[in-house]
Amino acid sequence: MRAVIQRVSKASVTVEEKKISSINEGVLIFVGIENEDTQVDIDWLTNKIANLRIFNDDEGVMNNSLLSINGDAIVVSQFTLHASTKKGNRPSYIRAAGPEVAIPLYESFIKTLENKLGKQIGTGIFGADMKVELLNDGPVTILIDTKHKT
Repeated sequence: MRAVIQRVSKASVTVEEKKISSINEGVLIFVGIENEDTQVDIDWLTNKIANLRIFNDDEGVMNNSLLSINGDAIVVSQFTLHASTKKGNRPSYIRAAGPEVAIPLYESFIKTLENKLGKQIGTGIFGADMKVELLNDGPVTILIDTKHKT
């Protein structure tokens, strides 16, 4: 499982010209799911995201986590995070899980993160053509892959 976490001042997701999610201070999380991913990956990654110290304290040092600032989150499924560009110019998405595997894991990721944060989070719509807007704060963008925990 791969995630791109972006610290944002604001973010939103629009589908078919209807804004379905929006937040202010927090994180926008793009998550890519592989066939081999399990609840263990979800638990580890959501814990890492909730506690990742990427928000400034009073001295301007990144010492605060999403949990400690009571920040918001939006989670968007993005299979292209597993693109392979080794051969040719057309990316291959063979490592990305199909909907039958990815949807239940995506839904579990959302519920697990909501439980860790103690609040509802925003989402995209799996498989939809989404327009994602964000104001990256910093900019701070972190890539995490559960296959590289150590």
